Amino acid sequence: MKRFLASVALGALMIGAAPAAWAETPDNQLIVATTMSNILTLDPAAITGRETVQVLNNLYDTLVTLSPEDRSIQPRMAESWDVAEDRMSITFHLRKDAKFASGNPVTADDVVWSLKRVMTLNLAQASFLKSRGVTAENAAEHFIADDANTFTFKLAKPDDPAMILMILAQNGPGSILDSKTVLENEKDGDQGQAWLTLNSAGSGPYVLTKWASNEYIILTKSDNYWGTAPAMDRVLMRHLPESQSQRLMLEKGDIDVAYSMQAPDLTALEKDEHIKIASTPGAGFYYLSVSMKDERFANPKVREALRLLIDYEGLDKAVMPYYGKLHQRPLTTGVLGQLPDQGYKLDVAKAKELLAEAGYPNGFKTTLRVLSEDPFIKAATAIQNTLAQAGIQAEMITGSGDQIYGAMRERNFELLVGRGGGGQQPHPDSNLRALAYNPDNADEAKLTNYQGWRTSYYDAKLNEMIEAALLERDAAKQKTDYEEIQNYMDKTVTSIIPFSEVVDSAAFRSDIEGLTVNPWLTRFETVTKTR
Repeated sequence: MKRFLASVALGALMIGAAPAAWAETPDNQLIVATTMSNILTLDPAAITGRETVQVLNNLYDTLVTLSPEDRSIQPRMAESWDVAEDRMSITFHLRKDAKFASGNPVTADDVVWSLKRVMTLNLAQASFLKSRGVTAENAAEHFIADDANTFTFKLAKPDDPAMILMILAQNGPGSILDSKTVLENEKDGDQGQAWLTLNSAGSGPYVLTKWASNEYIILTKSDNYWGTAPAMDRVLMRHLPESQSQRLMLEKGDIDVAYSMQAPDLTALEKDEHIKIASTPGAGFYYLSVSMKDERFANPKVREALRLLIDYEGLDKAVMPYYGKLHQRPLTTGVLGQLPDQGYKLDVAKAKELLAEAGYPNGFKTTLRVLSEDPFIKAATAIQNTLAQAGIQAEMITGSGDQIYGAMRERNFELLVGRGGGGQQPHPDSNLRALAYNPDNADEAKLTNYQGWRTSYYDAKLNEMIEAALLERDAAKQKTDYEEIQNYMDKTVTSIIPFSEVVDSAAFRSDIEGLTVNPWLTRFETVTKTR
C-alpha cells in the first residue's frame, strides 16, 4: 500500500502539466534522481551529508554564499559585510526586501535565533562553530542583532574571518530560519525540531511540500521568494539508489538529472547525444593512510617508500574516472597557496631501496582496510598489487563504513584506503586541520574528527605552522605560509598520502541549462529547459 500511495502522489504531481510524450518530463518541473539513504531529517541543525545540504540549499538562505564557479564568497541574505580592523567581529547588512515563505520579513533577530538554535540543540551542525570557540553557553555574546537589518558576529577567539564566512555560507550551520513560524510549531521546548524534520521555514526559492523517506521529496516554488522566480515550478527528487535504474530512466527521458550514478553507467552514456555529463571538484581526497602506532610506518623511509608504491596515473585512468582526479597535495584545488602536484610516480626500485634502508629489505606483512564498494575496493586492490612488487604483503580487510572508519577512529589499523580531508570550506585550514593537525595525541583525547589523531600522527612544529598561517593578516604572507606547510608535509611524509581529489559528477538531459553539479552548492532556481 505504501508503494501504491507513493505512485499516486507522483502521478498527482504531473497532473496539470502540458501534454507531453511519456519520454519527456514536464517543461515546468525538474525531475531529479539521487540517493536519499543519508537523508534522516531536514532540520538544518541536525542534518548530515551532502545529499541533505543539496535539498536545504533550495529551502533556506544563508548570510553569504559560495559561487559555484570559483567558490568565492558572494552576498546572499547579507548585501554587504564589514570586518573589524582587529578582525574580531564581522557586521552584516541584510537585504531589506527579503521575506520568508510565510511572508514574514527576514530580520537580524531571525539570524541570531537561528544560529543560537544550532548551538543550543548541539546536534551535528553545531560542530562547525564549536570548532571556532562558540558554545551554547556563550552564543548570546557572539550573535548580536544591532537593529532589524544589521547582524554582528563577534568572534570567540582570533581566527581568519574568511573561514567564518565560509562556515556561515553553508546550509546547516548557516541556515536562516523563520523564527516566528518555527516557534508556532514548537512542542515541549524542542525549538521546532520535530516539525522541521518534515517541514521547511526558510526564505529560499522553494518550500518543502512533501518528503516520503527513501522515496521522494517534492519542492514547490515559493510565492514570497525575494529573488528572481525559478523557471521550474516544482522539483521532484526521487530516491533511486541503483545506478543502472538512473541510467535507464535518463536514457528514456523519464528523469532530467541523475546525481548518484556509478562510473560504469556514466561511461556508457558518454556517446549519447541527448545526455550531458559534467564533473566538478568536490570536497576531500582519496588517500592511503598509515597508523603511526605501528613502528614500521612511524619510520619516514617506509612512508616515503609507500608514496612511491602507488601507481597514480594508472589509478587515475583505470579506477578513478567520475570519482576523482589525480591529486597529490593536501589542499583542495584552487584554495589559497595550493602548489602544483609533486609529480610522484610508481617507482618500485627506489621504494625497495628505501625499505632496505629502513631495515626491511624483504618487505613485510601488513593489513589494508578498505570499504567494500567502488572506487575504494578497486583502488585498494591496485595498491595491494603495487605494494607486493616491493615485498609488502598486504592482507585486504573489507567492510562497511562503521567497520573500516570505526577501526580508524579507534586507532586500530595498519594501512587504510579511505576518503576525507575537509574541503567543504574552500580554505587551506579546512584541509590541514582535517588531514594533519593534532593538538593532543593521547588515546583518551578521542579527537576523532582529526585524521592526524586517528592515525596517531603528531608534529608539534606542523601544528604551530597551521595555527600561525590561519591568523596571518597579510594575504601574501599567508599564501607563502601555506606553501611552506605543503613543502614541509611533503618533506616529512605525513600519515595521509593523497592520490586523487574527489570530484562530483552528474548526468542530465541535453535540454537542461544552469545546473550546478556540486551538491554542496546546488540551487535549482537557476535551472531552465531549452525546448
